[in-house]
Amino acid sequence: MLLKKILGASLLLLPILLQAQQKAQIQGIVVDAATKQPVSGASINILTQTTKAYLRGQQSQEDGKFRVENLDASTYALRVTNVGYDEYLQENITLAQGRQLTVDTIFLQTENRVIEDVVVNARTPDMQIGIDRKIFDVSQSLVSAGGTASELLANVPTLQVDQEGTVSLRGSSNVRILIDGKESAMAGSDIGALLQTLPAEVIDKVEIMTNPSSKYDAEGQSGIINIVLKKNARIGFNGSVNASGGSFGNAMAGATLNYRNDKFNHFGNYNFNRRVNRGDGFNENIIYRDTSGILDPSRRIFSTNDTRRAGNNHTLRLGTDYFLSEKTTLSLAGNLSLRENDRRQTLMYEYRNVPGNGPTGDRISQQFEDDLGLDLQFDFRQRLRKEGEELTANVSFGYDTEEGTNDFNETFAGSRADILRNNQTSEMGRNWNMQLDYVLPLGENHKFETGYRSIIRTSEDAQYSFVSRDGSGNLLPDYFLSNEFDLKNEVHALYVNYQRMLTSRLGAQFGLRGEQMNLTSTYYNLDPAAPVDQRATDGGYDFLRLFPSAYLTYEIGNQGDKIQLSYSRRVQRPRGWQVNPFISAADESNLRQGNPNLRPEDIHAAEMAYSKSYNRWNFVSTLFYRRTNDMINPLQVDPSTADLPIEFQNASYFLWENVGTSNDLGLELISKVDLASWWDITANVNIFNNRISPTIEGVGLNRVNTVNWDGNLMTNVKFMPTLSLQARGDYRSGRERPQGNMKAMYGMDLALKKDILRNRASILFNVRDVFNSRRFEMESFLPDRYIGMANRWNRRMLTLTFTYRFGIQDLFKRDEKRSDAPTGDMGGGEF
Repeated sequence: MLLKKILGASLLLLPILLQAQQKAQIQGIVVDAATKQPVSGASINILTQTTKAYLRGQQSQEDGKFRVENLDASTYALRVTNVGYDEYLQENITLAQGRQLTVDTIFLQTENRVIEDVVVNARTPDMQIGIDRKIFDVSQSLVSAGGTASELLANVPTLQVDQEGTVSLRGSSNVRILIDGKESAMAGSDIGALLQTLPAEVIDKVEIMTNPSSKYDAEGQSGIINIVLKKNARIGFNGSVNASGGSFGNAMAGATLNYRNDKFNHFGNYNFNRRVNRGDGFNENIIYRDTSGILDPSRRIFSTNDTRRAGNNHTLRLGTDYFLSEKTTLSLAGNLSLRENDRRQTLMYEYRNVPGNGPTGDRISQQFEDDLGLDLQFDFRQRLRKEGEELTANVSFGYDTEEGTNDFNETFAGSRADILRNNQTSEMGRNWNMQLDYVLPLGENHKFETGYRSIIRTSEDAQYSFVSRDGSGNLLPDYFLSNEFDLKNEVHALYVNYQRMLTSRLGAQFGLRGEQMNLTSTYYNLDPAAPVDQRATDGGYDFLRLFPSAYLTYEIGNQGDKIQLSYSRRVQRPRGWQVNPFISAADESNLRQGNPNLRPEDIHAAEMAYSKSYNRWNFVSTLFYRRTNDMINPLQVDPSTADLPIEFQNASYFLWENVGTSNDLGLELISKVDLASWWDITANVNIFNNRISPTIEGVGLNRVNTVNWDGNLMTNVKFMPTLSLQARGDYRSGRERPQGNMKAMYGMDLALKKDILRNRASILFNVRDVFNSRRFEMESFLPDRYIGMANRWNRRMLTLTFTYRFGIQDLFKRDEKRSDAPTGDMGGGEF
């Protein structure tokens, strides 16, 4: 049925394809005249020859190349500009119908005048569309200023971020998140924790690949999100400093510096971030009266919670690019993250018909964590003999540790003695990434790619628990919650990718990736009374899989409109905490237990996308289908059947299992409209049908067949050159799940920015969650009880941010000017 639908849609588009007219195109490469290095981000503008009116444009890619397509046969002018360079203008460029013209290499000259302070007001495109990705410029997101990476990602079209920092793409949280194209070892086993501490100010772009090519890691059920950090590469010395303060004692301060000359580009930034989140919620547990499913209110445990999560976070990034020659570049970079967390929670209980507990109770818990994460990256880039032929290599090493303690004291109003518990946790992980890529041009618009990659992760986790249940306060080991777990995960991959323009309008790309996946784990039972043969249990899997990908792109119409068909096979490998078999009690109201025998998810994804561009309007629509086999999902279990200690009987208890298959068929719409030179709107909506067929029986799993949708709307209004407003709203519909449902969630953010000091500085005020409405709420219907829960991790937050920008354009040109000037009475000379 799916193939019939895609074939039918393709046949409907045939008349459009057949009527498409042959257009002309112009391409070239932009390089620095002094260093001979490619210039990325240069503004390419096609102008009318007579009036020099703007017609079409784009930015040069990372390798300096550009290609402007769908031009009528005529005579044009080409203008190229970039910050710190003189404007380049080439006139009387004649294009013939259906032909492609390659202009001579464009050499940009650095500006001759000395510029003491560089102030950049130009705005890069908010959204760009590539063959396998969408690129969103987030460097100017006002509503995210003073916030974290999690809060910034929530502002990106097609993405959703829940209250715990989990990122979802097209309704799936199984998405691969990379930083600068690589897995961040600083994150350890929880990328969400890093995103909630990484400052939004250090992020430049967000790339979303829903159907990545075979060149990229096959991991990620719904695709890949690549976070690109800022790395200024202008000639000279420049940078910025910023500071912000907000409600609940939130504060942030940071500095970014960059120095570039002919041979080196040095960059670095430091950020301090104090995050204080105030939250609240409830948890309700009602036993069924009998097998009829009727609730019995007389057997109910209800708890409310008030939460304060505070943390002091330091992040440092240093790196350098060395331009060894015109064709050889070496890069070395390092990242360091230090995090201190202090989480405090107060829970108030109401007990009904629970012997000994009394009518009420309370629990006070406090958790401290010290985290350290670092990674080192070495990159090598060698451009070879043929234009476009290059060899790149990367080796990176990451290390992360976490040490934590969690104390809680539960008091009962009844006859039961108070409970005191202390948990001590530790994590240590290492990560090696080795990658080699080769690109071979085979002709004009025709190339071959191949490469190899290895990822080797090891981790050692431990949890030691001590408890007192007799009211004496004497803590004794609790071996039920004390365990050690070692894990090693290896992925070795080879890929090939072939890309070619079959006609002037039709392009194709085909790829194949093979991955050998090995996961080995050992679970240690620390109970001295356990039999010797049960003190260590091994688990894991060993898979060899092939992952094909294919793309067909056709250009239609007169404005660069495109239709693209794509297919890829992907995998979602279990994460470390999903295979860890001991119960994590770090959050005693939400317990989770892993499964060392989880199988990787097998995903097949197909898309048909259509993009259309006007002078003031960009529009992208995508029809997508995704099938997931061996779907990994948290299975909520009745805590009373899990042999849990008494203090966890009202907790939400989740086990990770391969629960069945999932099918998603949906439509995604993204549009950006410039209503005026001072007003623009970006909108996104994602509507999809989700069907889940469980394969596990006897645990209350139900079939799901429901239509879900989510969307967001963002607008920018510039009242005057120095005063602007940004507003954003988002909505996620309620969703049916195999064991219950999730309620709808929505919110709104506002920001106001004022530029001061001749645009060298700015003051920004923003409000996140204006109506205090973002709260995660769900219901679960288990075989013998009903569980309802809600949590809000962040209440409404107000933030005030100050930023100052500075720069010296070209120190060497300044020195040359000084040495050319007449010397004074003191004599002198060059230095």
